[in-house]
Amino acid sequence: MATEQEPLTLPAEAMRALGYRVVDMLIDHRAGLADKPVGRKAERSTLEALLREPVPEGPGDPAALLDRLERDVFPNMLHVDHPRFFAFVPGASNFVSVMAETLSAGLNCFAGTWYAGSGPAQVELVVIDWLRALCGLPDGAGGLFVSGGSMANLTALAVARSAILADRTDGAVAYTSDQTHSSVARALRVLGLTDDRIRILPSDERFQLPLDRLAQAIATDRAAGRRPFCVIANAGTTNSGAIDPLPALAALCRAEGMWLHADGAYGAPAVLTEAGSVLLDGLGGVDSLSLDPHKWLFQPFETGCVLVRDRTLLRDTFQVMPEYLRDTLGTAEEVNFGNYGIQLTRGFRALKLWLSLQTFGLDAFRAAIARGIGLAELAEAVLRAGDPAWQVVTPAQIGVTTFRYRPAGMADAAVDALQGRIVEALMAEGRALVTSTVLNGRSVLRLCTINPRTSDADIRDTVADLARIGAALAAETNGDAPAIHPADPHSAAIGAA
Repeated sequence: MATEQEPLTLPAEAMRALGYRVVDMLIDHRAGLADKPVGRKAERSTLEALLREPVPEGPGDPAALLDRLERDVFPNMLHVDHPRFFAFVPGASNFVSVMAETLSAGLNCFAGTWYAGSGPAQVELVVIDWLRALCGLPDGAGGLFVSGGSMANLTALAVARSAILADRTDGAVAYTSDQTHSSVARALRVLGLTDDRIRILPSDERFQLPLDRLAQAIATDRAAGRRPFCVIANAGTTNSGAIDPLPALAALCRAEGMWLHADGAYGAPAVLTEAGSVLLDGLGGVDSLSLDPHKWLFQPFETGCVLVRDRTLLRDTFQVMPEYLRDTLGTAEEVNFGNYGIQLTRGFRALKLWLSLQTFGLDAFRAAIARGIGLAELAEAVLRAGDPAWQVVTPAQIGVTTFRYRPAGMADAAVDALQGRIVEALMAEGRALVTSTVLNGRSVLRLCTINPRTSDADIRDTVADLARIGAALAAETNGDAPAIHPADPHSAAIGAA
């Protein structure tokens, strides 16, 4: 006897075929990635023509829709897992975690309350405790998974506001350096601090937060009747990998009765390595810490984390218990992560890191991070030994190095403009991707080398491409050379429609 098909459900064989096709797409992407362009950015008008349409009233063919995605959507993006993607902070990811994400989404795991997801909650507790111990925080510390560093910084600073200011922001002042990620200023604004209460101090010659200037700013604000409450330190800046003096900052904050938050969204996992643990000395002494496993712990987006030295402060800050959730309150041993942060509805983010750590082991992650540190050191060495126009601005530190192409006799303003033109030309070729930033008021190029699947040849070839492009553009500026000629057939990959 025939039965009516369930709504919004495919037959079992159709689901299986769809799943196999998706897995094949993922494996094919990874297997051939190194030989493909690093990405492509299409014009809005092009994508409107391809994708703008009324919502469909009837069913479509999933296989045909996947074909359409492969043709029209997925090519029009940057592949942040590409071995020659050195821009911003790459996202290397790993296949095991992708499968974990698939399981979490397929089972529609709810990780907001113990009542609804005791198994997921326990896994999250375990993984959070692993991260706590690896970062050197004490047994009483805890935290939760969030979407990324922006939400981790917001969560931690909300706890600081509650613990130090009792949520009264009048006269409150927070302190950080000009190298701090923009998400910190955004979080402080959300928490009620106006820009005149956010002290962004000039960094020193090593791009660190200077202790003497910080202490002076705190004293000045106290004398004016303001309420210094928080210092935000960097545990690896996005710009250059700089790490603020964490032990000295912790001592200062303790003496001043202030909160010390460290933004380790980029750099904190480097503590797993021998070199990183020296640079990140004092990481365990902070009051709160943000880190992004979707960066240097090789997880898919979105996998951020916040840790707080006293985990009870998270619940004190965020717990709200309406009557419709009274059945979820449970016993003292049951942890409701919905009361530890902003989200009540939250997915099972911890599963990705748990499954990949269980599969590969911590030593493999440690080696992969060390590989990223070594690649930046290789890039610096290649730059110093290469074209004499290269100027290393910041030596390699935890996977980042910055540099300028500075032809002899070219004025600073022209050199600044040249760096952006080099970025654009390399993007147009599609062989690799770097981005520029500004240090000490000057434009610089930047390599972030945290993908463990990047080869030594990828580094050498990218530096050679940058030198070739820089020399051609410099000569073109002087009017005595033709336009750039790409080194291989991957030309115009990013700019093409």
